[in-house]
Amino acid sequence: MTKTGQKKPVTGYDVSVCFGSKGCPHVALSTADLARKLTFLLTQADIPGFLKSSTNGKIRPHHELRIVLSDCPNACSRPQIADIGIIGAVVPGVGDAACTGCNACVRKCPDRAIRLTDTSDGNKTPVIDMNLCQRCGQCVHVCPGRTLEPVQSGFRILLGGRLGRHPRLAMEMPGLHSHDQVVATVETCLNYYKTHSRNGQRFSHLFSRIDQVFA
Repeated sequence: MTKTGQKKPVTGYDVSVCFGSKGCPHVALSTADLARKLTFLLTQADIPGFLKSSTNGKIRPHHELRIVLSDCPNACSRPQIADIGIIGAVVPGVGDAACTGCNACVRKCPDRAIRLTDTSDGNKTPVIDMNLCQRCGQCVHVCPGRTLEPVQSGFRILLGGRLGRHPRLAMEMPGLHSHDQVVATVETCLNYYKTHSRNGQRFSHLFSRIDQVFA
C-alpha cells in the first residue's frame, strides 16, 4: 500500500491512499481499514502471478491493476482515473435541533448546496440541495447547534477509470456502500478481471457499462 506520490516497484497491482486524518482536515470517512483489506484481497488473488502468466513475465507499469482510495470527495489521490476508486462520504441531513442562523454551513459548503430559509415561527432552517451536495460532511462538522447531522456514511465506488492513449473517467455505482459491500464488489471485479483479461489488458478496457461486471 502506498501514499499518493510515492514511487514503488512494478509489482502488478497498487493500492494507493490519500493523506487521511494524519494531514487532512477534510476527512469524511476513513478508508484506512479498507485499504488494508483490499491489499490483502489482491495478495490472495495473486494478481502478480496472473499478470506474469498473461504477459509472458513482463509486467509493465501500464499493466498494473490500480485501486485508489480517498477519505473525502476532494479526491486528491485521483480515484476517478483508477481501475477501482473508493471515496469516503457522509450524507448530511437536518435534525431536530434548532438552527442558530449563523450561516456557518452556508459559508463552509464549497458547492453552494446549502441555504437558510425562514420558518413559519420566524426562525431559520437549513435546506440542502442534494443535487449539488458532494457528501463531504463539512457542513455537519461546522454546525454549532448540531442542526445538521449525518444521515448516512459510506463509500462511493468508481469503476473503470484510466489515463493513457484513450483516457476515461471511472463510472460510479449508485448509492453509498458499506465496508463489507465494497470488499464484496472488489472481489467480484477481481474475478471478472482474471476471467476476461488477456495479454495484460487493463480492467477498465474490459467493459463499457458497470452492469456487465455484475451480470
